[in-house]
Amino acid sequence: MHRGKGMKFVGDSRIPAERKPNIPKDYSEYPGKTEAFWPNFLLKEWLVGAVFLIGFLVLTVVHAPPLERMADPTDTGYIPLPDWYFLFLYQLLKYEFAAGNFTVVGAMIMPGIAFGALLLAPFLDSGPERRPYRRPIAVGMMILAVGAATYLTWESVATHDWEAAAKQGEIKKEAEIDTSAEEYKIYQEQTCISCHGDNMQGGAAGPSLVDNGLSPEEIAKIAVEGKGNMPKGVFKGSDEELEKLSKYLSEVKSK
Repeated sequence: MHRGKGMKFVGDSRIPAERKPNIPKDYSEYPGKTEAFWPNFLLKEWLVGAVFLIGFLVLTVVHAPPLERMADPTDTGYIPLPDWYFLFLYQLLKYEFAAGNFTVVGAMIMPGIAFGALLLAPFLDSGPERRPYRRPIAVGMMILAVGAATYLTWESVATHDWEAAAKQGEIKKEAEIDTSAEEYKIYQEQTCISCHGDNMQGGAAGPSLVDNGLSPEEIAKIAVEGKGNMPKGVFKGSDEELEKLSKYLSEVKSK
């Protein structure tokens, strides 16, 4: 028997005879239509992302975020302000058709419709065209969304009382308060805590009582006759309680 007689060799066309480097296909026949995902498209995405990331990091270094005082649940006059990326929703809830009895409309229904429409945009306009004027539905919905968010954000910034907000969030001097003292019990019973805070640090409705520089007589007079936002006759206790509280508040010092 001769070598190789009766034997057949079968080749698989899926296996190349020569190993070639991983070179992307030539898309020159389709200019402007598509490109190789790796490395062309992915490299562009990385470069754009890097530019925005570096810009964001520079802004955080140049403009440090403002710090406010610690949250005080007893300060009922404080008006919170959301972060900038929620300002458009904050402004939307100021309008009559989205506030009050219609809060659910502004907080859930309208944003739900808007974001739902953006999610459906690829399915409503699934054409292969990449030029904006050839995709009117998707482009129109995006312009409407960006325009509405930009306008509402601008309105929120323009109409917000920044001076009052700065006073609300101002870091106050703190004092070591003995909450078990008799005078502090009087302070609580006379509802002083609702305007001046549980640590007497003050709030939007009342000033800080720490280092107030007032004499007991001056404090007693203000408690009876009122001053500024404090109306007359707020103090309802006895003369003895007023004397104790006035002396106590005149001695409140910062740490």
